[in-house]
Amino acid sequence: MCPPCAAAAEPPAASRTSLQEVLDRDDPVVGRMLVKRLLEGLPNIGKIRAAQLLADLDISERRRVQGLGSRQKARLLELFPPQA
Repeated sequence: MCPPCAAAAEPPAASRTSLQEVLDRDDPVVGRMLVKRLLEGLPNIGKIRAAQLLADLDISERRRVQGLGSRQKARLLELFPPQA
């Protein structure tokens, strides 16, 4: 992966970026990222927990960030509110 792509695709936990900031980005690299991979990058969320969260929220495991609807984004942000 090219360095600019890797920086944009860096999980929120590693970059100290909130989930809200990632979802609000107008970056094509982030938009093409799978929601499952984004969740796996959050602290204390692994592959199994990410799959469970997606199932609970009725979000397909193949859904990309750019394909999330406003209600799906709102439900994700309820689970992972921005930290101050």
